[in-house]
Amino acid sequence: MNEEIMEETISGAIVRSYFKKLTDNLAIDVAIVGAGPSGLVAAHDLARRGLKVAVYESKLAPGGGTWGGGMLMNEVVVQDDAAEILAEFGIRTEPAAPGYRTLDSVEMASGLIFGARKAGAVIFNAVRVEDVVMHDGVVGGVVINWNPVARLEMHVDPLVVTTRALIDGTGHPSEIVNKVVHKAGVAIDSPTGGILGEKPMWMEDGERTTVLNTKKLCPGLYASGMAANNVQGGFRMGPIFGGMIKSGRKVAELVAKDLGA
Repeated sequence: MNEEIMEETISGAIVRSYFKKLTDNLAIDVAIVGAGPSGLVAAHDLARRGLKVAVYESKLAPGGGTWGGGMLMNEVVVQDDAAEILAEFGIRTEPAAPGYRTLDSVEMASGLIFGARKAGAVIFNAVRVEDVVMHDGVVGGVVINWNPVARLEMHVDPLVVTTRALIDGTGHPSEIVNKVVHKAGVAIDSPTGGILGEKPMWMEDGERTTVLNTKKLCPGLYASGMAANNVQGGFRMGPIFGGMIKSGRKVAELVAKDLGA
């Protein structure tokens, strides 16, 4: 008997392993759209509670806007209480000013990614959520496709993943909430029942409201991080990430409570 050709072995291993991962995650507890800081912290916390969690990131590299730091200087700032959460991931910080610490943005992004994976969350990168599943006013799933398919405007039908809870962590655009409000016509928990839109820069207030605005918006749908701030009309805050980290922890607590975990 001839030995198996190495090329076939490698390709077969990848295909079988990936499609097992995909098949095992067609029905999940929590879908998180966007692998930025808030989404990754939420994924970590929810997976540690024993929930089946999948994160969908349209870009090739998860991590959101963390990698570039401030204006491509790969350092960012967090508050002391957010640094305590990062320490749970093994991410190091250094004192900067009273109440604030700096850290390497590459370490932060990679540490959050690894922490979410180690906790048991599955990350599907280069996968775009192009729509949601709605049954009788309840969000119950995501409609997914390869991001290159969307970018090339190829007419390729998507697949569906069912979920008990969906977190919009897409950042400034609030892409998922936009679909629920404008396509499904659902009134959400906001002052107008819709999306107010992001205000200009005000770091202090933006950090505060990022956590305050993290909430359940309608049955099955939650928003975290800048997506939550955009929905509720909060200010942007720039390369300080404490609000994002704490928002991820808060949304995980809200979802876990609703799911009884």
